[in-house]
Amino acid sequence: MSERRSSPMARGRRVSAPKPARALRSETLARGMTVGLFGGTFDPPHEGHLHVAEAAKRRLGLDRIWWLVSPQNPLKQRRAGDLESRMAAVAAQANRPGMVVSDVEARLGSNRTIDLLNALQHRYPGVHFVWLMGADNLKSFHRWGQWRQIFASVPIAVISRPHDAVRARLAPAVRMHANSRVREQGLATLPLKTAPAWTYLIEPLNWHSSSALRART
Repeated sequence: MSERRSSPMARGRRVSAPKPARALRSETLARGMTVGLFGGTFDPPHEGHLHVAEAAKRRLGLDRIWWLVSPQNPLKQRRAGDLESRMAAVAAQANRPGMVVSDVEARLGSNRTIDLLNALQHRYPGVHFVWLMGADNLKSFHRWGQWRQIFASVPIAVISRPHDAVRARLAPAVRMHANSRVREQGLATLPLKTAPAWTYLIEPLNWHSSSALRART
């Protein structure tokens, strides 16, 4: 999951988010669970992605990490590779306890993060979701459709990535929500907080990237 287009409108009113198709067995959740939502095209997935997922799970004490494999990033001209192949590649990478690979965005039929969040919160009342992203996405988060509503919907955890630390911390979303930042001593409570609430997890930098891997092939 990455940047999103602005919302469609019908007769001046917002079109309601479609509901995802029947949940997969691996997507079974119970009330009170804490779940990190980690979206992207993962084209291809790499150790940097796994580093983000593992750091968030460990530092926030999450019960699950859902890898949400997106059919396409709408703000990138390059077409993503075959979804089924990327799903299989992510499954091979995310072979850790508590990690789930999902194509729920394709089943939902929307490329907007806010639609996905609305649908999941409707389907799983009582589950505490946290949106996960690398710092490379935070710096451009204000380009996502309805990014303010995303901040208001779920807590957000940003994990440090190479090259982007300074730009990420100066991003418009950071400046707007500076007072909602959760510091180190409060990390365990982040999934239970009412949005807006976010944190920046400083971790050893992992230099792997999808673009670098594609350049080698």
